[in-house]
Amino acid sequence: MENAIVIKNLCKIYSGFELKDVSFNLPKGYIMGFAGQNGAGKTTTIRSILNMIKINSGEITIFGKDNIKYEREIKQDVGVVLDELYFTRHLKIKSIEAQLKMFYDNWNSEVFKSYIERFKLPYNKKCGDFSKGMKMKLMIAAALAHDAKLLILDEPTSGLDPVARDELLDIFGEIIEDGEHSILFSTHITADIERVADYLTILYNGKIYETGEKDEIMEKYVVIKGDAADINEEIKKHTIGFHNYRNGFESLYKAEYTDLLPDSVVVEKASIDEIMVYIAKEG
Repeated sequence: MENAIVIKNLCKIYSGFELKDVSFNLPKGYIMGFAGQNGAGKTTTIRSILNMIKINSGEITIFGKDNIKYEREIKQDVGVVLDELYFTRHLKIKSIEAQLKMFYDNWNSEVFKSYIERFKLPYNKKCGDFSKGMKMKLMIAAALAHDAKLLILDEPTSGLDPVARDELLDIFGEIIEDGEHSILFSTHITADIERVADYLTILYNGKIYETGEKDEIMEKYVVIKGDAADINEEIKKHTIGFHNYRNGFESLYKAEYTDLLPDSVVVEKASIDEIMVYIAKEG
């Protein structure tokens, strides 16, 4: 399968934090959700992909090309939305477009205009005075205006109201329909990942905890609840983030071992949110 992104053994060391041997692939034509708690290393990974920081070791290829050696060529086909506005705050939409269109061979003013109007963004207001949601929409419109084959989004739905979030997720689906476009997006809103992502990568404490097809990862885990007296040490070996309350226990559990559980234990499907919470508890 052709990949939009391939990361092998990525390492980046900061004082007090280390991104350690991060490896994953984003197949072409799919959406990957990138999840993890604050400080897990999601933004560091994204900045490494974009060559915004110097990595200590590892290899990153985009469209099969080294992300540093072929950076200028690659970025013609990459659209980026970060969690903070990266346009000059005193500029209005027309001035922003005038600057951006000089850098992209495939810039399409009609596409840009269509998204500005679809998002109902004001032409005569300084972008620094936009709400957080409006700033996010402006960056998304700019990212989509040059037919980027790869979208890299850091918290793209943050600050959006439910209607705008729903609209944006629909746009994600539209973008990848032709099989030529791919999306990597990090978010704390795991419900968005569950809705639109085909692949999932979970980072914990600078390391990959899970990566692969989203549905397969979610099928690996269940949440179990019940009386702690009903489970033995053999069962506990397969729990993650075991938490004993006054009136019972809860834990993430490896689904392949559910045949070991007594009938008194309640077994429920685990959400991505629950998987992340119990991973953190285990840590």
